[in-house]
Amino acid sequence: MWTALQFAVMMHYGIPIRESWMDATVTSSIVVLAGYVMLTLVRYFKPSAKNAITVLVCALALTGLSGGVLYGTLKILPAGVTYLQWLDHTFLVRFIFIWLMIVLAGINGWLFSFIKEHQQNELREKENENLMRQAELSGLRQQFQPHFIFNSLNSISALAGTNPTLARKMIEQLSDFLRGTVKKESNQLVPLQDEFNHLQLYLDIEKVRFGHRLMAAVKADPDALAMQLPSLLLQPVLENAIKFGLYDTVGEVVITVEGRADQNNLIIEIKNPFDPSSAPLKPGTGFGLDSIQRRLALLFYRNDLLTTRRNENTFTTTIKIPQR
Repeated sequence: MWTALQFAVMMHYGIPIRESWMDATVTSSIVVLAGYVMLTLVRYFKPSAKNAITVLVCALALTGLSGGVLYGTLKILPAGVTYLQWLDHTFLVRFIFIWLMIVLAGINGWLFSFIKEHQQNELREKENENLMRQAELSGLRQQFQPHFIFNSLNSISALAGTNPTLARKMIEQLSDFLRGTVKKESNQLVPLQDEFNHLQLYLDIEKVRFGHRLMAAVKADPDALAMQLPSLLLQPVLENAIKFGLYDTVGEVVITVEGRADQNNLIIEIKNPFDPSSAPLKPGTGFGLDSIQRRLALLFYRNDLLTTRRNENTFTTTIKIPQR
């Protein structure tokens, strides 16, 4: 485009066609080559505000070299006297034009490098943030497992002498439960039906420990069973409900888990009885459910997905899972 524009301008001022075309072609070629060299220098030099003067000096030196090559090349080309006089008269203008084009190329290269580096920094920050989130999620999950495993092993140890058959059954159940736990990641979303199946393994193990005292009712609407939630989310909540529902009582205790669909949200309610005199609640989320709330916040960037309420001797934990 610049070649065509320069050719038209030279024709307008009466320069012959042959000289006009040669001049425009050579000038554009040298400017393109000098601009490419400047882009390469900026790409590897990566200038900043502190060394901007260095870039301008490099552009001036490259302009002098390019201008000398251009003038020497055009001088040796076959041309008339009129063109040679015009070449001498326009040398300063050419020099300024080449310098401006080289500086413009340098600025473009610097902007491109700056934007690319900024994008790479943002990407690294997001990757680091994601790694930190995954590490925190993994840590939150692991907080619940040792307590449950120790209790199960103690129960197996007690049953080994009195009821070996039941002890073997409990070992198989614990093995199935842990196998399902290891296979799933903290940020993996699974259907509610799969979570209920895994939850049933946990309840079977706990029923061996507590016998007839533990009664659980797990149910959900048909539409809710296909909705998704973070894997292994309910087991710590249910463990918490069993802890405060059975540890301070001697009779039968019924813990209910209900799931339902509410527009584009999966609502899960876990209810357990409790004795306020022996299990005082902390303000806020109640039975220390901060870790569950933190996990939901890390996954969905919301802090309102877990709520608790008390109604006489019943404690209800409500979890809302937005569907993506």
